[in-house]
Amino acid sequence: MSASRRSGATDELGPDEPGASGEPGGSDLLAALLDGMDAALCAFDAAGVVTHWNREAERILGWSAKDAVGRHGFAGWAVRTADAEEVQARLLSAMRAPGRQVHEFALLTKDGGRVLVRTQSAAVRGAGGEPAGVYCAFSEVHAQIDLERSIALSEALFEDAEWGVVLVDADLRPAVVNAHASRAFGIGRASALGRPLGELLAQGVEELEAALTHVLAEGAPPAPAEVWVTLRSPAEGEQRRCWRNAFLPLASPLAEEPVPLGVGWLFTDVTEAKRGEQEAALLRFRTKQLHRAARAAAECEDPLEAATVHLDYALAGFADHALIDRLADAPRTPDAAGAVRLVRLAATPAGAPGPSVLTGAAGLPVRYEPGHPALSCVERTGCVRAEAGSVPPELAREWALRRQWPGDAVHALCAVLRSRGRTLGVVTFLRGAARTPFERSDASYAEDVALRIAAALDLAGATRER
Repeated sequence: MSASRRSGATDELGPDEPGASGEPGGSDLLAALLDGMDAALCAFDAAGVVTHWNREAERILGWSAKDAVGRHGFAGWAVRTADAEEVQARLLSAMRAPGRQVHEFALLTKDGGRVLVRTQSAAVRGAGGEPAGVYCAFSEVHAQIDLERSIALSEALFEDAEWGVVLVDADLRPAVVNAHASRAFGIGRASALGRPLGELLAQGVEELEAALTHVLAEGAPPAPAEVWVTLRSPAEGEQRRCWRNAFLPLASPLAEEPVPLGVGWLFTDVTEAKRGEQEAALLRFRTKQLHRAARAAAECEDPLEAATVHLDYALAGFADHALIDRLADAPRTPDAAGAVRLVRLAATPAGAPGPSVLTGAAGLPVRYEPGHPALSCVERTGCVRAEAGSVPPELAREWALRRQWPGDAVHALCAVLRSRGRTLGVVTFLRGAARTPFERSDASYAEDVALRIAAALDLAGATRER
């Protein structure tokens, strides 16, 4: 334990005897405080004699309080003789200097080793303000450097990091937010503090809160997790982004048992890379489907059956329903005029899934109203997209039935069937409410399928003429 110089310095700190109330004496309290410090501490009187030495100093150097207290400086035991005068002068200079003095020098351990320490020393003033001695706190340089690095890392993460960094408390509310994270949330750093994640994100909150709860209870996951979130942006509306997230449990290092302080949440935006991966995977799948359809259609004796084969292969992962309508009259050339009439040639079953069925043997035109997407597709000789929009299910069903489509269709894509410079008809792909609307990449795929269907229909017409 800490000890005091035997010459009576203890009396200046307070009596050793317990007070009348049984409370500990001042020197006992001081000794307990010094021994409980995490830093090594020693003190010198005005003559340079060691008056205090705590347990952390003993741990670092091996010299006990009994060994140290009462010695004059560090000469002959804690420093080399050649360095003793310089070290003594640097330590005692703190009595004449304002504030704290920081020095680095090597001390000797009890077993003869050397330890490089960083010291902070300051003057101890007497009752009249005159210098009465020096106290010196010291720690191993590498430990101090580790602490400084940790502080510098924390500051860098919260200022200049390219990742978003958020400290989430045990109630799953942001306690600290760095600049990158605040930009991702589209809100100021101070405004995000203490708010539930549901106020910062429109979608993806459940997944993130589940991950944070798991980290608090079980610890960090073995690998980063990717979560799709939807951000609320006052300027640009809702934006769907993919974040790659890493989670670190935070516990207090000062408690006897780990006390959860929250979670360190790091994330980076990988939306573009993720979309690129998805588009590449989708392109590979669709290319394989076209290849399989071509091989299966080559085995069909009837060209119309080959057309339905292409339609069935195209549906996988692309649409819920599909229709093939051919022109009721002769194939249409670019300079043709007059009303467009279409006859339903093939359609997928509207109820249970199954292969496309050839229809339209009677040759009756489909009752398409003017401005129908299929008619517009023939007139423009290009793809046409249509959708019911954000309407109640009853109105969406009415929208689909009025266009002669299955009642659950809410998104439509019509692609023209052309072969040898002539328009032969239209293929229509339909999606339900559970799917996303058709995009430009979907239109390109629909055109590829339409080319193959049109070639089969053209071959069927040529065969019929012969």
